[in-house]
Amino acid sequence: MKKNLIICAVFVVIIGLVLSLSVYGMKISTKKENPNNVETSNEQPEISGDIISNDLFSITLPKEVNGTYILENENNGINIYDKASSDAGFGGFAFGLKAFKNPKDYASAPGVRKLGELTDKNGVIYDIALIQPTDVQFDYVNKNDKTYSVLYKLADSAENNILGVNGSKYYNGRGMKGKELYNDILKLHVKAVKEKWNEEKLLTEKMSTVYSYINQNNDNTPDIIGYAYHDANADGIDELLIGKIAKNEKEATIYDIYTMVDRKPTHVISSNNNNGYYVCDDSFICEEYFMRGNENGVIVYFLEENSTELFPQVGFKYSEIEGKQNPWFLCYDPELKNWENVSEKTFKERKAIFDKYSKIEFIPLRKLMK
Repeated sequence: MKKNLIICAVFVVIIGLVLSLSVYGMKISTKKENPNNVETSNEQPEISGDIISNDLFSITLPKEVNGTYILENENNGINIYDKASSDAGFGGFAFGLKAFKNPKDYASAPGVRKLGELTDKNGVIYDIALIQPTDVQFDYVNKNDKTYSVLYKLADSAENNILGVNGSKYYNGRGMKGKELYNDILKLHVKAVKEKWNEEKLLTEKMSTVYSYINQNNDNTPDIIGYAYHDANADGIDELLIGKIAKNEKEATIYDIYTMVDRKPTHVISSNNNNGYYVCDDSFICEEYFMRGNENGVIVYFLEENSTELFPQVGFKYSEIEGKQNPWFLCYDPELKNWENVSEKTFKERKAIFDKYSKIEFIPLRKLMK
């Protein structure tokens, strides 16, 4: 179950992709080579066809699709439509590529995902994002999707077919992998464990106070606590997870979560001695909490893209305080205020959907000390 199945209540047509039958501002060439002879950071496959360019980047459409598409060329974007579907009145949008200076301008938009980054001749950084349709765009009445299908599938290889122009350079996958994003954060965690910071110091640095407890009861904390890179909200960009090294998914508690906000590593949340976090279904953050008085529960959150906001999707609570005869509760309220008393059977059936935690392979902090 992916994020768009949970958080998108309706399908929307991507903002700004208004179909136009007129082709404006396009630059098309049948040359095979890069028209600006610009050096790029990744090797590009040689494709014979139309080179389509805007002020920042170009793509090449294979010669096999010549005559089947309509081009909409924006200042920082290129949109491709299937001509046959468009002529039949079905939109025809196949895919688009666009450069965004600010990640927040596209982060929560459905059908949009980052492919890499581009740096222009002035050193300005852009995210290059792939835009795909969120509703049916081909002639489904007559089941005519032959040319549309070919164009739609070109999106799968789009990231390998982008070239910077006019002094720009495109870096496929840059700004997405944890290994290049969180080095300074990891150094701070190594320092915290090595120097055995107390709870006050940990809170000041926005770290879990669990580290202090582990330090007090163990001499090998760097072998107990580890780190992992994991895309916890299915947006293509890794989060950094700090947690307990364990063989069992239920024991591998996550203590701290970091994500990227406006291309900067940012702290999301920390656990304490009464709760812990897990990744479930590879797309959600689950919090298990324990309270006095025979109450415990699980809250399932979605981590918004380019944000530290955790939005509750559903909550499960067992509370003998609130319901001695029937202690099982569910909540779909985004503010977790309106809890519904349910049967044990209903409680277990719905909770089972989120009981499969992702196996996180934590790497011991000890390895970073070397």
